[in-house]
Amino acid sequence: MADVLPTRSALVSRVLPFSCVDGPGNRLVLFLQGCNFRCPGCHNPHTIGLCDDCGDCLAVCPSGALTMSEGKVHWQEALCTDCDACLDVCPRSANPKTTTMTVDDVLALLRRYGPLLSGITVSGGEATTQLPFVVALFAAIKGAPDQTHLTCLLDSNGSLAETGWQRLLPVLDGAMLDLKGWRDSVHHSLTGYGRERVLASLQLLARHGKLTELRLLHVPGKSDFLDASGELDADLAAFLQQLGPVPIRLNGFRHHGVRGEAAQWPQAHQTELEQLASRLRAAGLGPVSLPALMG
Repeated sequence: MADVLPTRSALVSRVLPFSCVDGPGNRLVLFLQGCNFRCPGCHNPHTIGLCDDCGDCLAVCPSGALTMSEGKVHWQEALCTDCDACLDVCPRSANPKTTTMTVDDVLALLRRYGPLLSGITVSGGEATTQLPFVVALFAAIKGAPDQTHLTCLLDSNGSLAETGWQRLLPVLDGAMLDLKGWRDSVHHSLTGYGRERVLASLQLLARHGKLTELRLLHVPGKSDFLDASGELDADLAAFLQQLGPVPIRLNGFRHHGVRGEAAQWPQAHQTELEQLASRLRAAGLGPVSLPALMG
């Protein structure tokens, strides 16, 4: 298979060896660096940009883990205290602590933790901004006799074009997509991006039986899933119904990790999510799940 390239590489922001919240079962999660959305309420803003080696982070590193050599910032993991001062000061919402990993590197991790894992989830940032790596990785997993028990899931903002999905679908077990606003103007205000491709991605994945989860983000005073009377928007309900029986997860906006103006936005309350869940269930949608009690 042409897409199986063991030396294909990606810029990785973080590796989480075990997670039970990034898809079903116990999963290894790769957070890739770089995102094409500009969500003001992003909880991981340091995964958005790419380092331009400006060097602003060097002065705030208390352990000397960051150095400049030949015009590039270098990170020494052994010296790092994970204080994240470098992330706070970065003007590009980037991360100087990234690593470059090949498909073979990830396969080695999966073999190391394999007996304890049910699969891998590739997240971000936005994972599909490094699509060739994701396709090569999933193809390699599917082609490895000792990893046939692992499922390959993608955590995405849904901005990938149909041609990209067609490359990915043969090796993809499922995708979890966010819908952060219903009307295009609201979606744009919450992501910096229109909704058209997101809706198209949801439809395509649902048709192929690979929409593992749809996530709706409730931001008080900004979200538009409910109309002025507190009922589920009729057009949204019709769109979701034509997707078929898709699990829906509700997420409430919180301040954790958020920078800039969104840090002043009100946080979501459990009662608001319960109201939205009730309206979704009344429309025959779901199953609908909510986060743990938020207060």
